[in-house]
Amino acid sequence: MWTCPLCAQQFVNNNQVHSCNDKTLTDFLQGKSEHTISLFWHFVQRYQKIGKVTIHPTKSMIAFAGRTRIAYVTRLGKDFVDITFPFTKNYPDNLCFHKIAQVPGQQQFNHHFRMMRKEDLNKEVESFMRLAYEGENNG
Repeated sequence: MWTCPLCAQQFVNNNQVHSCNDKTLTDFLQGKSEHTISLFWHFVQRYQKIGKVTIHPTKSMIAFAGRTRIAYVTRLGKDFVDITFPFTKNYPDNLCFHKIAQVPGQQQFNHHFRMMRKEDLNKEVESFMRLAYEGENNG
């Protein structure tokens, strides 16, 4: 593991390119509805029950990391939170993802989930959270 000497984020690769202290979590949550903020923290708490997860605000999103980056909050809307899970495979047999898109030129499939209520984070979503946390080939 490599630790950035400026922001103390840990990465698998040495000198990993990242946005180093460009934004804080407060920057993302500022001005958001109480409902959206509660959804965000609900997601955080549920992930922390799976395992140790760190939160890394970037220029445009909030990354969640276990050993590697496992999920991204890409949008905090008026009454929802958009979350993307990057996998090396397409998992089309599900009810929770509204979009799955392959990153051009890569073996990465972004699975897009919108949480509008705490109940949306159900057992199916948790199984994908766990899959991302444990690593698809390690879990």
